[in-house]
Amino acid sequence: MISLIYHNPACGTSRNTLAMMIASGEAPQVIEYLKCPPTREKLEELIAAMNIAPRDLLRREGTPFDELCLDDPALSDEQIIDAMMAHPILINRPIVVTELGTRLCRPSEQVLTLLPKPVHVFTKEDGEVVRLADQAR
Repeated sequence: MISLIYHNPACGTSRNTLAMMIASGEAPQVIEYLKCPPTREKLEELIAAMNIAPRDLLRREGTPFDELCLDDPALSDEQIIDAMMAHPILINRPIVVTELGTRLCRPSEQVLTLLPKPVHVFTKEDGEVVRLADQAR
């Protein structure tokens, strides 16, 4: 199986996640989801694979979250997904899919649990050092 990442190159967390994948020997398919958003079916499939509610995938910062009143608990899962389809920036990232599972990798070091041969030590863009031993596998 080819690993893949739903990526936003403007996001430091997404860049760090991708770099950790590459440092671990992966050659992931990179999907810039703002340029090429997932279909509704694919988004629902990703949410199911992550075993989360659609609301758990919503991004607030730098999005129309507040303007759309997406914190309203009365909104259904369908309405939340409708908002993400209309405004892909609402989809939190990065989402990584590998043979070991699918997850939203925030913080970026969560990707290490999805990699067959994860790098043991990695330095993020901000200088923070991540060690595999610190991550739950």
